[in-house]
Amino acid sequence: MIDRHSKVTIVRQCELLDLCRSSLYYQPRPISPTDLLLMRRIDELHLEHPFLGARRMAQLLRREGHDVGRCHVGSLMRRMGIEAIYRKKRTSIAQKGHKRYPYLLTGVEITKPNQVWATDLTYLPMARGFAYLTAILDLYSRKVLSFRVSNTMCTDFCVDALDEALLRFGAPDIFNSDQGSQFTDEDFTKPLLNKGVRVSMDGKGRWIDNVFVERLWRSVKYEDIYLHAYETVSQVRRALSHYFDFYNTCRPHQSLDYRTPDEMYFEFEKFRKAA
Repeated sequence: MIDRHSKVTIVRQCELLDLCRSSLYYQPRPISPTDLLLMRRIDELHLEHPFLGARRMAQLLRREGHDVGRCHVGSLMRRMGIEAIYRKKRTSIAQKGHKRYPYLLTGVEITKPNQVWATDLTYLPMARGFAYLTAILDLYSRKVLSFRVSNTMCTDFCVDALDEALLRFGAPDIFNSDQGSQFTDEDFTKPLLNKGVRVSMDGKGRWIDNVFVERLWRSVKYEDIYLHAYETVSQVRRALSHYFDFYNTCRPHQSLDYRTPDEMYFEFEKFRKAA
C-alpha cells in the first residue's frame, strides 16, 4: 500500500491510510534455526499426540534435551496454528464480524462423491523456514480436489484452492470446515453460497469431524515433507503436486478396500451414468 517512491511523503501516506509509522518501519526478527528445529519437532509430536498442550509438550521436549519453557512452546504452537485437541466448553471463535454457520453433518451418511467436501490448514516445516498448506478433500472418495501452499495463514490462498476445486469438479452439497478466520471470511463463503452449497462449520469440541483431513496431513508429512529438506515454497509446491497426483491415482487406501481416491471418485460417476 505504501509507495516509497511516490511524491507523496511517507508521513502523509500513513495519515491517509490511518497507519502507524512505527509499524511501517518495523522489521520482524527472523526465526532462529533453533526455533525452526523446535517447530519441526513440535509438529511431529502434535501428529503423534494431538492432545498435548504447551505444558506437556515442553516437558517432552526437555526430556529430549531441548532447553525450552512452556511459554515459548505455546508461542511457537500459536505461530504454527496448532493447539491441543480436547473437548472445550466453547466452540471455535471466528473472526469478529464473520458469520458462523451451523454444523450440518450430524447423522449424515456420506454415500457419493461431491456430497461433502472438507478443508483445513496445516503447518509445513522446511529447511530454512516454514509454510502453510490448505487442501479441499472429497470425503466420500478421499480425493484431494485442489491444494495451495503459502508462507502466511491468509485467506487468499484458501480462496484460490476453493475456486479451482469448484471450477474442475462442480459444487458439493455440503462444504464443511472449522471456524478459522480464513474459512469464515466472506471471500471464502460467498463462492459456495452463490452455487447453492450448504456451508457447515464445526467447533473446537468437534475435532473428530475433520479426522479425514487430519489423516491426509499425516500422510503428506510422513510420506513426503519429513523425508526432504525443501528450501523454498516453490519446491514444496512442486513436490506436493507430484505427491497428490500419486495420492489420488496410485496410493491404495486401506479404508477404501485398497482402492485409490480416483477409482472411488470417477467409478461412482461412471456407474451412475450407466444406470
